Amino acid sequence: MRRLILVRHASHDRLGRILCGRMPGVSLSETGRAEAGALARLFAACGAGRLLSSPLARAQETAAPIARRLNLSIETAVELDEIDFGAWTGRALQDLADDPAWTAWNTARADARPPGGESMGEAQSRVGGLLDRLAGEDGTPAILVSHGDVIRAAILRLLGLSLDAYDSLVVDPASRSEVGLWPGGGRLVSLNKRCAP
Repeated sequence: MRRLILVRHASHDRLGRILCGRMPGVSLSETGRAEAGALARLFAACGAGRLLSSPLARAQETAAPIARRLNLSIETAVELDEIDFGAWTGRALQDLADDPAWTAWNTARADARPPGGESMGEAQSRVGGLLDRLAGEDGTPAILVSHGDVIRAAILRLLGLSLDAYDSLVVDPASRSEVGLWPGGGRLVSLNKRCAP
């Protein structure tokens, strides 16, 4: 069984206000940097031998103190990238509230797609492919730093649940969820564990 620890990036100043998606220049806030440091201390004795991260700055900045603490290099994995929200990228969440497409996205995630963007199913397929490859490898535990919806998609796939159940899972900033994978299967070990900065 391959142990994987899925980490959502730490907090940034636009969290809960702006749909950042893949917009550039979204860095961790002071709180987020403290959260990333706390994660690094927590992982000091976890035995991880690999550290993979989304290419986005907030994920890379979350991974950096973990890499220093564990003396690992960060492997950038595009499969861990945030969902491409297309025309919604950078929009204020309150401005999207009356958009019927936004309502559909939040009520029928298995079928909806952001305008000009990526469906959650497509995101699930790319992260699922990475998890399948890692499950087939022997090795030490791996830490994967990604984004809330991508982690939800991965866990829903593992549990055999519809993407429409995405809102039944909580994946907070700087949280960690653990899965145990083997070729053709796996199990959820823990979900949304937090540590204080």
